[in-house]
Amino acid sequence: MNFEKPAKNVAVSSLRQVVIGVDEHVIVVGLGKSGLSAAKFCLQLGARVSVSDAAPYAKLDQERCQELKKIGVHLESGGHSRKLFDTADLVLVSPGVPLDSEVLIAVRSKGVPVVGEMSLASNYLKTPMLAVTGTNGKTTVTTLLGDIFRSCGKKVFVGGNIGTPLTDYLAGAQDMDAVILEISSFQLDTAGNLKPEVAVLLNISQDHLDRYESFQEYALSKYSIFQNQQGTDVSIINADDFEAQKYIENKTSLRHGWEERSVLFYGRSGAFQKGAVLQDKKVKLVFADTSREEELVDLSTTRLRESPNLENSGAAILAAVSMGCDLDGIKKGLASFNPLPHRLTFVDEIDGVTYIDDSKATNVGAVQSALESIQGEVLLIAGGRDKGGDYSPLKKEVKRKVKALFLIGEAKDKMAESFSGLTQIELFDSLQGAVRKAHKIAAPGDTVLLSPACASFDMFESYAARGRCFADCVGEMARREG
Repeated sequence: MNFEKPAKNVAVSSLRQVVIGVDEHVIVVGLGKSGLSAAKFCLQLGARVSVSDAAPYAKLDQERCQELKKIGVHLESGGHSRKLFDTADLVLVSPGVPLDSEVLIAVRSKGVPVVGEMSLASNYLKTPMLAVTGTNGKTTVTTLLGDIFRSCGKKVFVGGNIGTPLTDYLAGAQDMDAVILEISSFQLDTAGNLKPEVAVLLNISQDHLDRYESFQEYALSKYSIFQNQQGTDVSIINADDFEAQKYIENKTSLRHGWEERSVLFYGRSGAFQKGAVLQDKKVKLVFADTSREEELVDLSTTRLRESPNLENSGAAILAAVSMGCDLDGIKKGLASFNPLPHRLTFVDEIDGVTYIDDSKATNVGAVQSALESIQGEVLLIAGGRDKGGDYSPLKKEVKRKVKALFLIGEAKDKMAESFSGLTQIELFDSLQGAVRKAHKIAAPGDTVLLSPACASFDMFESYAARGRCFADCVGEMARREG
């Protein structure tokens, strides 16, 4: 396997630092939260800045539009004109912007760098960085690490793909002990010389195949979090994840080689010399140095004791130790952590039936993990906007555990065909209808699980809105039963 990423997904500047010169013209593509932050940061460096967004002006966030006007940044809306982009010295793209648009291809052909905000870290970030990626669990692990660092008395910035854009931190005093970033595959595609002191790869399963040409291309994007690391840096990898292990098998093809002393693993197999072994509801830290005693972290009294949060905890513990956090502080952070909303979140129990909101499960791997973690029979509500993936990896769990499958959204027909003959399947035009039918046929001991395996944007503005709708429906039924 060749681990060089395909040219179409690599910024021209990916092998050198990005430096923004005074009076250079920087075009920021996309007026989201990260786009506005990037525009302000470039302006602070003395660049001339324009923002270009494909959406019509009326559909843009008007507060952001007014803020751009106030600080003197030109805004182009309703498309990306060649006239504007022909004047660019640097193009800074927001994560959701496709890199194969005609205007960006034309810009790259002229040698103009097309990068994302993560590429700015190599030249402008002065604080040690811990970066987390993976198909599933990265928001939980990133947030958990923030709590752990604070429990250890450290000042920390938590952001990237969640919360606050990195450029907000770059524009400030940079007075934290560490920067902890969740980084998506889209951000890695334009990350340039990003070199985290500690990098974590949680897992890789099919996702975003509506944007990538193949699963391999998506996987290569995830692997690239390690590509600029050197011997003094730390790489943390899930030893139980098949796709993550492919990286280890092919490590010799990487540009910077590989230093075994910098690699830590976590998983249930324990087939490694250094890392975190997951045993029941405990995490055991093991060391290659046999003179050093093994450490045990007991999670049995925390909300992280079950899969997939046990795995998330193993990754977080190793990352925190690698960044100098003490074990007592780590344990405090783990003990006080509350799992994030819409990720296997308990909603209610009605007449012995448990209702779980897993709306954040927008891909097959997340749903598979959710089904594996639930005891008893499941009435599964799934569907939404298809992301181009293959639903077949779910067939075994659906056949084994799903009592009935209720499908919604644009993907419902495709999913119904995929799971035909495995369980009872019903199609609905609304989430409310699916919840009501699940409630009607569920028996004591069953779990009604919203775990869509799809994006939300066909019916809802976000996965959070979808989860709130589910909770509202459950609440309405609880009031009726009461």
